[in-house]
Amino acid sequence: MNRPHDRHFGKAGLWAAALLFAVGFSLVLAHDLNAWASTTEKDPLVRPEALTRDLNTRLSTAEADPRTKSGAPAAAPAVAQVRRDIDILNTVIRYIKTDYLEVPDPNKSMAGAFEGLVNALDVMSGYLDKPAVAKYGAARTAPLKDVGAIIYKRANAFPLVIGVVAGSPAEKAGVKIGDYLSALDDRSTLVWSLSEINIDLKDTAGAPVKLRVIRETTTKEIPVTRADVYPKALTYAPQAGTAGVLKVHHFYAPLAAEMARAVVPQVRGQKSPLVIDLRDCYEGDRAVVQSFLNFFLTKDKAGWFEKKSGDKDILACPNPAPLGGVPVVVWTNQATLGPAEIVAAALKDQGQAKVVGIETPGLASEQELFPLDSGDALLLTTGVYVTASGGKIWGKGVSPDVKIDLTKTATKDYLEKTLALPPGR
Repeated sequence: MNRPHDRHFGKAGLWAAALLFAVGFSLVLAHDLNAWASTTEKDPLVRPEALTRDLNTRLSTAEADPRTKSGAPAAAPAVAQVRRDIDILNTVIRYIKTDYLEVPDPNKSMAGAFEGLVNALDVMSGYLDKPAVAKYGAARTAPLKDVGAIIYKRANAFPLVIGVVAGSPAEKAGVKIGDYLSALDDRSTLVWSLSEINIDLKDTAGAPVKLRVIRETTTKEIPVTRADVYPKALTYAPQAGTAGVLKVHHFYAPLAAEMARAVVPQVRGQKSPLVIDLRDCYEGDRAVVQSFLNFFLTKDKAGWFEKKSGDKDILACPNPAPLGGVPVVVWTNQATLGPAEIVAAALKDQGQAKVVGIETPGLASEQELFPLDSGDALLLTTGVYVTASGGKIWGKGVSPDVKIDLTKTATKDYLEKTLALPPGR
């Protein structure tokens, strides 16, 4: 789940701050380095050797600072480590300048450095160029065309297809679960973040995209034309032995309106369980997640987003819950991601639901967009979801109460496990 942010940073300031963060630079240098970054940002002709030389001067000053020796005892080893890292950086720059085959494009090299630095933080954080920022903004106002491949990404690995939406362009083109997506339109995805990949797979128009797929020992080029993957936010259907099956396709508007119109009148007062099918549900917005949970929970604290400072950004469901008395069974699989994980975890934690299915990947988090003066932007993870009882989902996932055999994942298998549950919650 993503939020825009209105802070702006110049590239040189970002480079200095990010470099020092990456190598654990002592906080006693923060004030001096901000001033240094502002100075270098104004000078487009500054050379890498001058930057590293100036940093070494700052380090010498820091080592002589009494605060380094007394007030911050851990700072001195950090300063020494920074000096070693700067020496390595300077050596790398020198070799590239003197021995690389071609004269490197400094803008391209710097962009790659920024991307690698940010993308190494976690799978959701990413460095977005101008086109990606535009797509990101467009996706917040209206659904974009997509291919329907659900992706998971680990650092330094190709993205893995963990789900394919039924009837989607990806399914029709032959993309399969277990495929590795090595390139989009001949651009390698190896160092991209998961957020960058998801943005790049979308488009405002139904333009084609070429997927390079690694399947077992073969590589395939698969052209896919983007289309509307989910015409509706949800699908509801009656099912014997239950209060019906509610398939949530995404947590974007108009989900709450469709819930109130099509689901609440059918389900209110039911004693049989309502099935909330969150399989292959991987996108959404925090406000819509909150509204959806409020159909089932009335809580001043249904969990929170834990911030870097330790602050808790509370997820509240303050309004009367029209379906609060209805028992719930949530279906999950390996492609139940992010917002859907929050819903499953919150309902389970509050005793409102049993979870049937497969453990989820653990991407329940919140990202904020930090625009840069260049028009690019940083998308940074700024909070991770924690249940009201204190359970952190980030990196762990939602564990099902009833596990599904990985060889038996059809809807009939889920329904069989559901109908075998004891009555009530």
